[in-house]
This record gives sequence, structure tokens and C-alpha cells, in this order.
Amino acid sequence: MRRLSRTAVLATVFVVAACGLVYELALVALGSYLIGDTVGQASIVLGVMVFAMGVGAFAVKPLQKHAAGAFAAVEIVLALLGGLSVLTLYAAFAWLDLYVPALIAVAFVLGLLIGAEIPLLMVLLQKIRKQDAGEAVSDLFAADYVGALLGGLVFPFLLLPVFGLIQGALVVGALNALCGLALVLGLFRTELGRRSRWVLTASATAVFALLGFVYTVSDNFETTAQQQLYRDPIVHSQRTKYQDIVITKSVSLSGAADVRLFLNGDLQFSSVDEYRYHEALVHPAMSGPHGRVLVLGGGDGLALREVLKYPGVRAATLVELDPAVIALAKAEPLIRDLNGQSFNDPRVTVVNTDAFTWLRDAPRGFDVVIADLPDPDSTATAKLYSTEFYGLIKQVLAPGGRLVVQSGSPYFAPKSFWCIDATVRAAGLVTTQYHAEVPSFGDWGFVLAGAGEAPGLRLAADAPPRRYLDAETLSAASVFPADRRRLPMEPSTLTHPRIIDLVRAEWKNY
Repeated sequence: MRRLSRTAVLATVFVVAACGLVYELALVALGSYLIGDTVGQASIVLGVMVFAMGVGAFAVKPLQKHAAGAFAAVEIVLALLGGLSVLTLYAAFAWLDLYVPALIAVAFVLGLLIGAEIPLLMVLLQKIRKQDAGEAVSDLFAADYVGALLGGLVFPFLLLPVFGLIQGALVVGALNALCGLALVLGLFRTELGRRSRWVLTASATAVFALLGFVYTVSDNFETTAQQQLYRDPIVHSQRTKYQDIVITKSVSLSGAADVRLFLNGDLQFSSVDEYRYHEALVHPAMSGPHGRVLVLGGGDGLALREVLKYPGVRAATLVELDPAVIALAKAEPLIRDLNGQSFNDPRVTVVNTDAFTWLRDAPRGFDVVIADLPDPDSTATAKLYSTEFYGLIKQVLAPGGRLVVQSGSPYFAPKSFWCIDATVRAAGLVTTQYHAEVPSFGDWGFVLAGAGEAPGLRLAADAPPRRYLDAETLSAASVFPADRRRLPMEPSTLTHPRIIDLVRAEWKNY
């Protein structure tokens, strides 16, 4: 009987450890979705929670004489706060603009409660059978660490795909309360008075009911909160394992439909003026040989649309990390009509993988490489604006080949713009800088690069008709005002991603 009881306590340690790690990972994941700073969010969450766990382990000492009731109470409160943590932080971000203070508060309280678990479970374990302290600690921490492994695996491979962040946290909260109550009422019932048992059972029932109710309305809550973050009505929303995809639609002042695509809250295009951006991005790079074209990013198919207008293009390869973006660009009429069903062209090959990884073993001989990648505001995207990344691109360029990089705005983010230019040059390429007026973004900049001589800004002899970019506009695009000319910036590398800090500093008020 003692062996079964000890097994039950250790199994409880296993489960609550898994739940605790899931809460940590959920807070980090939410921050990466909303803020984009995965390293920063992880540092805040883990640092605050580990500190709070130490405080909790110390603060629970007076309650060890009532270990059974205290443990059940801790699990019920942890289930409530942990289960509602993601929803609470999402609301703080959407309506109150208090995300970081709320994150610190939630991480501290959850860490405090998690830290109280092990000392109380140690006392309960010793109540079953006295044993050497070192042996008991070994048993408890073995179960704790293995449980953490389970939580680390369950979170990305089960909870996120099946339930999502909000509902996944609610499910884990319910499991937390159930596990704690079952242990105490099953093995240590006699240590609790009738009133204590009634209070704990009633409290747990109330928590289960509240979590269940929130679960049923969480989809509506998420839709309402998400809409709060966007000016126009949302017509499509999808969360993948890589990012949050949102499409909005409204009517512009001209009366035309304004369809906008957002990835993790960052605007990718507006249908009203996307042609300006994509013509400026693609056509200057196509002025030389363009038989084989590589597009990095650009999963919406709009840059690909411009590429395929050239009859001389024999093959176009597009590398996009998230297959959901490609599927949306193929199936969603609002985007499919914009990209001209470019993915149906037989010349197109789509590769769903990380661009950096793919380039390491990529085929050589591309005449044009178009880097239409997300802005470098996180560690995940900063590597795509590094010297190492552009060095890999240089290897796949054919002799006389050209690279073009979307580089942010030289007007409101000049340091970021010139850092990207310096990074491309550090990879051994020669650059030409230009910019274009895209009302949805403001004045937007591009870096055109090649080996040997600085590539000239011109249009190809077989350039197709365009709505915005003509020879006169292109000539003016290379002219920068005196206060926006080259800045002496250091390149961004994998080990020193300077571009992240520059982007965050310059774009925070954009």
C-alpha cells in the first residue's frame, strides 16, 4: 500500500511539473506571437518565474504543517490563474496596452505557486514513509524533470495544434486542479476536516465550471480581441505553428476594396497599392539575365506574379517557410485574384522550408534572387538579414546575377536601411540603393546587389507593362535627400544581430 501511495505522489509530481512547464511555454509563445521578440519574452518569463519559484518555495514553509490542504489549495489557485493566464494577457495586450507589466505579474504569481509545490509534496511523501532526505529529493526531482520533458513535448505537438494557446492553457489548468484534488482527497483525506474537504471540493468545482465556461466562449473572445488589434474587419484568421495570419477587408476612399494581409500583426501588403511595392522590388532586378529566378519569402505570390510576366523566365523557385501561406494564396479568392494565380504556372516550384537552411545545399546558377522576407524584428527573421545569409545567396547567383532585398524605409528607419546595405556589402556584393513611395508603408527602400560592379537601375528590354514603375520614376528612385544618405553602419551577423535593435528602436512609433 505504501508503495502505491508513493507512486501516486510521484505521479502527481510528474503531472504538475508538466503543467508548470506548459504555463511557461504558453507565456513565451504568446509573447512571440504578439510582440515578436522570442528571446526577450523567454528571458522575461523564465527569469521572473524561476525567481518567483524560489520565493514560493521559501514562503510556503509555514504551511508545511498543513501540507495536504495547502497543496490542494495551491493547485486549485494555480489551475485558475494558469488556465486563464493566456486569455488575461491577450486582453491586456488588445484593450489595455499593458502587456509587459501584466506578463511580469502573471509570471511572478504562477512561479510563486509552482515553487510552493515541491516542498509540500516532499512533506506528503515523507508522511507515507520516512526516508533519507537525499533519497527523497532524488525521487521527487527525477519525477519533476521527467514531467517537464513531457510538458515540453506535449505543448508544441499536441496542445498547440489541437487546442491552440487559449484553450490549451484552460485544459492544462483543469488537469492541474484535478490532479491535486485527487491526490489529497484520495490519500490524505483523513488529515482534512469535513469543512476543509467541503471547501476544497466546492472551490475545485467552481474552478472547473469557470474554466469550462471560458473554454466555450474562448473562440468568441479571441475573435473580439483580435479584431480590436486591426482597423478593418477581419475576413480570415489563422494561427499556424509559425505565425498568426490575418486578412482584413474594407473600402478605400477611392471606393476600391482594400484587402490587407498581416503576419504576426505586421502588414504585408494592401491591395490598393501593393503593385507599387512589388513592381519596385522585382523589375530592377530583372534588367539582366532572368532565365532562372529565386524568390525567398513572398508566399502571397505577388512578387512571383511580377516575375512570371517576363516570357524569358524559364523557371521560378519560391522558398516559403509556412505552407499555410501558400495554401491561402492559392485558395483564398481575395489573394488569388491579386496574384493572378501565379502558383498555377508550370514554371513555378514551391519549397516549404527555412530559407537559410535551404540555401546551404541549394542548386547554383540563379540569375535573379528576390528576398521578399518579413521584417527583421525578431531572432527568427534577423538571421535572414545577416552577412552569412547574403553570403549563401552569393554562392547561388549565376555570373552576372542580381539580388534585391526589401530593406525597410530609409526615411523613418534610416539606420536599419543602411545596416542592411552594409550587411549585403559585407558578404562581398556591390550595392545600389533605391526607394519607392508606397502609401500603405510610406517611403520604402530596396538594396539591389551583384558581384563586381554596382548594378545599374534600369528596366529590361522585355519588361512587361507596369502601373507605377517607369524609367523616369526609376531614375528618381536612386536619389536620396542629404539627410537620408548613407550612414556608416556595422553589418549584422548571426552572432551579433545588430539589425534587431535598430528595427525595434526606429520602428516602435511607426
